[in-house]
Amino acid sequence: MNMYVIFLQGLTSKASNKLVITSVAFQDHITCSLLHPNFSLSDPLMRYKIQAPRKRVERGLQTQDQQEEREYVLDSAPPPLTLAQKLGLVAAPAGRLTEDEWTRVKARSVQQGDSAQPCAICREEFCLQPQVLLSCSHVFHRACLKAFERFSGRKCCPMCRKEQYETRVIYDAARLFRHQCAIRIQACWRGYVARRRYRKLRKSICPKDKLLRRKFFEAKLQELNDSFVRYCHTDTEAFLSDINRSLSSSRQVFQQLERKHVSEPQESDWDRIQSQVIQRDVWDCPICLTALCRPSLPTEAGTSSHRQHRRTMLLSCSHLFHQLCLEAFEAFSIESRPSCPLCRSVYHKKTI
Repeated sequence: MNMYVIFLQGLTSKASNKLVITSVAFQDHITCSLLHPNFSLSDPLMRYKIQAPRKRVERGLQTQDQQEEREYVLDSAPPPLTLAQKLGLVAAPAGRLTEDEWTRVKARSVQQGDSAQPCAICREEFCLQPQVLLSCSHVFHRACLKAFERFSGRKCCPMCRKEQYETRVIYDAARLFRHQCAIRIQACWRGYVARRRYRKLRKSICPKDKLLRRKFFEAKLQELNDSFVRYCHTDTEAFLSDINRSLSSSRQVFQQLERKHVSEPQESDWDRIQSQVIQRDVWDCPICLTALCRPSLPTEAGTSSHRQHRRTMLLSCSHLFHQLCLEAFEAFSIESRPSCPLCRSVYHKKTI
């Protein structure tokens, strides 16, 4: 009877010990998953595992581009197993990804176009900033992911919520950004070359459009005038005044020659000029703006004696005036031989 009681007490103690160990293992797993990755209750001393600082390795003559293009995994060492994982109560994490698996993950990310899109955390372009690829094929800024892990308190993907992921530094967005910058620089340079060539062609080839052709010849004339003034060693104002004086004297000479060579019309010419006046049918004096006497019609009975004595003068340019009006105009004219008040041409006159 005593042996049976002792046996039952042993079974009970073993079951309670197993239950205690199981509860402690689960508590250790939850603590490691939620609180701190390096804190473990399976450690008998219950201390934080301090990672040794990485030693700086000199790269020698390796260029900066080669250092930037080197892809590597950030968390190279796997996290330590918890007590629950060691006892088989919780499934152990999967093994580390191989290089072929990382290649497939990166190919899936490139197919989704994550590097060409903004970062899902800060919503800004990657440009040349450090970029990380997760084992779930999502891409983020390295600083953004680090800040997300620090403020969330757990290692979980911001997109798909996958836990215990692996991170790898990649440079796909940086290469894409440099490629886009090179395309923009080439486009700007080609546009500059094309515009410069077009300006040269516009200066040498006359366009077909009327407005552009007019501007083309105006620019050419302006260039000739500027070059002429530039190579002129005299005073510009004096030079222009001499040109005006020469033009005025030449104009006076041509006017005198024109007046001298005007021949007096014959009788047939006067008949032709009078027929032009009749066809024009204008019977008002342009100077006093009163009616003229028509030479082809008889004088009306009601016409006053004052209007009958106002004679009409016919000019060789086929214009009609009152004789008194034309004489007054000639008296006030400063020219030696006045010109017609309407057409400004030298004339011969005849009374009609």
